[in-house]
Amino acid sequence: MAYYNFHSLFTFSIIIISTFFITINGGFSEETIPMKRMEKMSHLHFYFHDILSGKNPSAVLIARAKNSTGVGFGNTMMIDDSLTEGPEADSKLVGRAQGLYALASRHDVGMLMVMNFEFIEGKYNGSVLSIMGRNPVLNPVREMPIVGGSGLFRFARGYALAHTLSFDIKTGDAIVEYNVFVLHY
Repeated sequence: MAYYNFHSLFTFSIIIISTFFITINGGFSEETIPMKRMEKMSHLHFYFHDILSGKNPSAVLIARAKNSTGVGFGNTMMIDDSLTEGPEADSKLVGRAQGLYALASRHDVGMLMVMNFEFIEGKYNGSVLSIMGRNPVLNPVREMPIVGGSGLFRFARGYALAHTLSFDIKTGDAIVEYNVFVLHY
């Protein structure tokens, strides 16, 4: 009878522990897989300032295609753009968009966006969201995927909605409103 109670208690303990996590051991690694996670949905709203003009631009051309089409196919920009609370240039800085975008379509103004949103304000200070996706610039609202993150955005996934508020055809300067919806732990 004592053996039965010990065996039952041992089995019960293993079941309880395994509901929280499972560990898989390999030759060179150990992997812990959480069984139950509490994801949070966060909505972030900010403005992206892409400045190509002036003495201190936040976006610079790093590659120009030789045989580009009329839409600039192949041209690539490196960015370190301000993210602000409001659309005004002097609005409170909440982060930076760092990465690149390239004109990836021969037929329309479709960009490949590869960038990190690095936040420097509030509870997300020091956290980063990563975006990689297509941005069909002439659409009124564009959706791009959130493919990951770090800090409080570790294991992030979601989407970003971009809406151009202003674009200066002479300078190339733009202000884009972002609404980001992200699931994270």
